[in-house]
Amino acid sequence: MTERTNLLLPNAARWSSTDPIIELRNVSKVYDGVPVINGLSLAIEPGKTTVISGQSGSGKSVLLRMMNGLTLPDEGQVFLFGQELGTATEQTRTELRKRCTMVFQNYALIDSMTVAQNIGFPLAENTKMSKKDIRGLVQSLLEMLELSHAIDLLPASLSGGMKKRVALARAVITNPEVVLFDEPTTGLDPVMIEFVDQLILKTQQEYGITSVIISHDMASNRRLADRMAMLSEGQIIASGTFGHIMSSPIPAVRDFMQDVSETRSIQSLEPDQLEAATEDFDFVVEVDNLHKSFGENHVLRGISCRIPKRKITVVIGGSGSGKSVLIKHMIGLFKPSSGHVRVFGNDLSELNGRAMQGVQAKIGMLFQGAALFDSMSVRENIAFPLIEERKKSRRDIQKLVLDVAERLSVESILDQMPSEISNGQRKRVALARALITEPEIMIYDEPTTGQDPIMMKRVDDMIVEAAQKFDITSIVISHDMKSTFRIADQVIMIKNGDLVIADTPHALRASSDSRVKEFIFAGS
Repeated sequence: MTERTNLLLPNAARWSSTDPIIELRNVSKVYDGVPVINGLSLAIEPGKTTVISGQSGSGKSVLLRMMNGLTLPDEGQVFLFGQELGTATEQTRTELRKRCTMVFQNYALIDSMTVAQNIGFPLAENTKMSKKDIRGLVQSLLEMLELSHAIDLLPASLSGGMKKRVALARAVITNPEVVLFDEPTTGLDPVMIEFVDQLILKTQQEYGITSVIISHDMASNRRLADRMAMLSEGQIIASGTFGHIMSSPIPAVRDFMQDVSETRSIQSLEPDQLEAATEDFDFVVEVDNLHKSFGENHVLRGISCRIPKRKITVVIGGSGSGKSVLIKHMIGLFKPSSGHVRVFGNDLSELNGRAMQGVQAKIGMLFQGAALFDSMSVRENIAFPLIEERKKSRRDIQKLVLDVAERLSVESILDQMPSEISNGQRKRVALARALITEPEIMIYDEPTTGQDPIMMKRVDDMIVEAAQKFDITSIVISHDMKSTFRIADQVIMIKNGDLVIADTPHALRASSDSRVKEFIFAGS
């Protein structure tokens, strides 16, 4: 590896000291009277990868923004390349940030620019390099990231994994010394997570980068971390190698890690967790030889599967595999190019508008974001569908609100606002709002994406609890195999528009199909 010159600061000497390249000393940060970071100290070793983990809302993103001076502490000191950010001028902080770039969780790509323009943007805006030279650097990066074919595409045509790679390329094209990653693999399937991890390692070695990564994904953390730090209640409560953290005796660390294996495989599950019922089922959804094309893009290729009544079916597959397109057929948003989709015995392609609305009224959905109305109380959020429907009295609606709230254990927060409750409570409130209309089918769209291991387990428990208490059929779109094997009665796997398997979790794990093995054991 040859030493690289920062293209934004060509005269700046690279950090050569063995002292911490970033250091936080007894820093604190308070928002609305609530301490988010509380007397925290942490040193980032140059040339290494430090992973920071912790529950959602523990202050990880605030901590990351402190490291490059985007957020300044209320108390304590932050040193970046040996300079104290709190006493530095804004101009100095800006110069230091040119040596310390960031990869955002939501990509932060510019929709109107091509991949090449997005990646080259920092150089085009801050240097006098020619367009030809910038494009040459972009091409080299895209070759390394196996994305050369996408150089002139717009972000809208990219998958989630491709967008992550473009964001990574933009972060390193200036030859920074430090890259801060905010949840770099959130929302990706297991195969793509492993691929992105390898690219991060490859980029780090090629560019001589110090990496700080915020991540909940433990298989990813095991691969990437030279050092791992656990954040809880605004403080670092444990740090060391991944193995050291896994074996920590600290109760809060054990609670966080207890449901975490070092891989995404499900070898650690007990045998009875893999057994599924073998009785005959009634089926509420039947898909028969479903094909769907958008122009020349053949998205679904002869899919046939059935959804058993009052069971939990998890639909898995990589980004762009066709999962969402299949679900949209089941709820009548798409019409097949050929084939049939029957819901409650009705062939959806034969239904008129009113009949279709009658079927759709029996289907509830819970989206990735809880999508609550911030200006309404929890009680008003739950009641909203019935108020809009205008078929029940306010008194009857309030009785139903209380009933569904009690069954989902949110009755104690009915008069609070969404901003005053936790992420887990928001999920339950959103589910209560969906269930108050008494659907027969509930569809969950990536319910555990971006959640820490503790919250993932709570969301899984919520789905199982709702299925049992409300006697409903559940369909879950998911990337997470641990969650899938925890809750599923049936698993449907799709790859590149083809049905790979539709069977019990046990059959999935026992499958000899290479496509199944690659997906469920990615990262093992």
